[in-house]
Amino acid sequence: MRIGDLFSKEVVSVEPTATVGEAARQMDEHGVGAIVVAEQQRPVGIVTDRDVAIALGTGRTARDDQVQDIMTCPPLTLNERDGIFTACQQMKEKTVRRLPVVDDIGRLIGIVTLDDLLLLLSQELQNLAQGIRPEVAAAK
Repeated sequence: MRIGDLFSKEVVSVEPTATVGEAARQMDEHGVGAIVVAEQQRPVGIVTDRDVAIALGTGRTARDDQVQDIMTCPPLTLNERDGIFTACQQMKEKTVRRLPVVDDIGRLIGIVTLDDLLLLLSQELQNLAQGIRPEVAAAK
């Protein structure tokens, strides 16, 4: 299965010049833990709720500062044609929980999360269990 078949098409994004407070409001309004920072529809960074909490909590930044001051740049991305294995491998190796998804010309088209992958894998395990249930019952 390709990431393009799985990712969330409703990705929340802001411009690099948006304020930290605005990014936090967007995350709260949309119930997401990360926001992609994009310029001309291309991801240039990512900010998580943890980034915001640490930046504000330590006094390193203020609500009115620009989100580009705290974003992780450049963001690790996936191409919509990448597979689930690639997404899992990237998340594991880079210890991230969210990956923006881009098309062939680098435009932001979605985001895939660890939760998306866990849900998919749990459904596949359930399908596998149901598939072998008759064999297990016959072996008893």
